Amino acid sequence: MTTIHGGTAPLSSSEHQIQLRRAVIASTIGTAIEWYDFFLYSTVTGLVFAKLFFPHSDPWVGTLEAFAIYAVGFVARPVGAAIFGHYGDRIGRKSTLIATLLLMGLATFAVALVPTYESIGIWGAVILTVLRFIQGVGVGGEWGGSVLMSMEWARNDNSRGLIASWPQFGVPCGLFLANLAVLAFSQMSGEQFLSWGWRIPFALSLILVGVGLYIRMGILETPVFAKLLAERKVDKTPMLTVIRQHPKEILLSAFARMAEQAPFYIFTTYVFTYGIGTLKLSRDFLLWAVLAASVLSFISIPLSGHISDRIGRKKMYMMGAVTVGIFGFVYFGMLNSGSTVLIFLAVFLSLVPHDMMYGPQAALIAESFTGRLRYSGASLGYQLASVIAGGPAPLIATALYAKYGSAYAVAGYILACAVITLIACAMMTDYTGKDIEGEYE
Repeated sequence: MTTIHGGTAPLSSSEHQIQLRRAVIASTIGTAIEWYDFFLYSTVTGLVFAKLFFPHSDPWVGTLEAFAIYAVGFVARPVGAAIFGHYGDRIGRKSTLIATLLLMGLATFAVALVPTYESIGIWGAVILTVLRFIQGVGVGGEWGGSVLMSMEWARNDNSRGLIASWPQFGVPCGLFLANLAVLAFSQMSGEQFLSWGWRIPFALSLILVGVGLYIRMGILETPVFAKLLAERKVDKTPMLTVIRQHPKEILLSAFARMAEQAPFYIFTTYVFTYGIGTLKLSRDFLLWAVLAASVLSFISIPLSGHISDRIGRKKMYMMGAVTVGIFGFVYFGMLNSGSTVLIFLAVFLSLVPHDMMYGPQAALIAESFTGRLRYSGASLGYQLASVIAGGPAPLIATALYAKYGSAYAVAGYILACAVITLIACAMMTDYTGKDIEGEYE
C-alpha cells in the first residue's frame, strides 16, 4: 500500500495503478505540448526567421544569425534546470511542472506577436532572443519533472525503462504537431505565410497550454517525494548539494547525450536548411518526411525503453551510439543521391538510431541520482548537453558545410559525438532492475 502527502492518504494497489496511469498520461501530454512549443520555433527558424529578422544579411550569414538566436534556447536550458530542479526537489514535482508549462506556453504565444525587421529593425531579433531564452528556461525545467512524475510512481524495478520512456514519447509528439501545424499553414501563398501565416501555430500554443494545465492539475505528488516530505529529508539547497556530491554523474549524463542530441537537431532542423538551400527540395516534402519520422518514433522510443529493461540500460544506449555514428554517413549519402525515394527514406529512418538512446535515456540518467536530489541532478546533467550538443549542432553543421562544401563533414561531426557518448556511457553505472535506496519498494 502506498501513502502520499506525509502518509495521510493510503492508496490500495488498484488506486496506485490508476495514479501511475494518470501520471504517465499527464507527463506525456504536458511534455508533448512543451516540445511542440520548442520544436515549432526550431522548424520556423530554418524556414522564415532569416528572411524576416535579418533581411539584409547574406543568405548564409542570415541563416547563421537565425540559428544563433535558436541556440539561445539551449543555453537557457541549464538555467531552467537549475531553477526548477531546485524547486522540484524542494516543493515537489507537480507544482514545478505546472510552472514550467505556463512559462513555456506564454513565451511561445508571445513569439506570434513579435514585429519583424521591417517594423522595428533589429529590436525584433532582440525580442525574439529574449522569448527564446524564456522558452529554454521552461523546457529546461520540464524534462526532469515529467520523467520523475512517471518513474517515481513505478513499483516494479524491471519496468522503469519503459515507464520513464513515455515522457520521452512527448518529443516525437511535439515534433509531429509542430511540423503538422507549419505544414498546414504553409499551404497559404508564400507571401501570406511569410507575412503572417507562420504566426498562427505559435498563437495556438495558448489553447494547448490550457489543455495541459487541466490535465496536470488533477495528478497527485509522487510517493517518493511524499516520503521525503514525511521523513523530513528534503534538502534545503538540492542544486548546490548535487553539484558538490555528484559532479561526475552530472558531467557523464551530459556527455552521454552527445550522440543523441546533436544528431537529432541535424536530422530535424538543419535538414530544412540543407534540403531546401542546397538540394533544392520542396519545403512540404521535407515537412512530410519529418512528420513520418516522428510517427515512427511513437514506436521506437517506448520499444527501446522496454528493451533496456531486458538487456540493460547501458547496453541498449551504447548500441544506439554506434548505430548513429555509422548512420550519419549513410544518411547524407541517401540525401545526396538525388532519388526522392531514398531522400524520404533517409529522413524517415533518421530518428531510429536516436530513439535507441532516447528511450532508455530518462531512466539511465535519473537512476544515477538519489531521490532527494534527483530532480536537480538529472535535470542539470540532461540540460547541460543542450549547451555542448543540441544548441550548437545546426550552427556547426552549417559552418562545416560552408567551409568544406561536403555534407560528409557533418557526418564526421556526428561520428565524433558518438565516440564521446560511448566513452561517457561506459563510465556510468547501470541500475537496470535494481532497487534505488528502497524508493521503489
